[in-house]
Amino acid sequence: MTLPTNTEIEAIRRQALATVHAHWKLFLFQGVLMLVLGMFAIALPNVFTLEIELLVGWLFIVGGLLRAATIFRKRHMPGFWWTLGTGVLAVMLGAILIAHPLQGLLTLTIVMTAMFVVEGIAAIFVAFEFRRFLHNWSWTLFSGLINLGLAYLIWQGWPNTAGWVIGLYVGINMIFLGVPLIMTALAARSIGPTP
Repeated sequence: MTLPTNTEIEAIRRQALATVHAHWKLFLFQGVLMLVLGMFAIALPNVFTLEIELLVGWLFIVGGLLRAATIFRKRHMPGFWWTLGTGVLAVMLGAILIAHPLQGLLTLTIVMTAMFVVEGIAAIFVAFEFRRFLHNWSWTLFSGLINLGLAYLIWQGWPNTAGWVIGLYVGINMIFLGVPLIMTALAARSIGPTP
């Protein structure tokens, strides 16, 4: 295996810049949407917390039904019963979350904490990748650090704040995802297409 040459690396860099520039409006739209939704979530954290929990319940139901329906047509496959069982289990878990949303909030709070940790670490690594291409990569780094801070605060306040913390923190998270997208879009627009 040979390492890429400087010319090949520069060609990849130019291609990445051209791609980011070509889609700067999409980055901007996503950023503004995340920012607006984040503001609503912060304004109404109890409502957003309950809605997120119900959404997760419905996702489990739909995902479980799709898994069961897909595997049901392939009864001869190895692991058929295990796969069918996990699909049915997902449907049952989703139904429990929808039927008893307040009890599911405690579990969902733990899941959201883990998501913030993973998302924060990923944002930090993405920021260091952007560092070579965009001058305002620090916004993405800041977003990742905020996610890690939010995860820490959720863990410290759990379970007392489970009724509202998810909606509030998802709102904050959405804002800190939206702002870097907006900043990336504005930076991508200004770089112009590369030859």
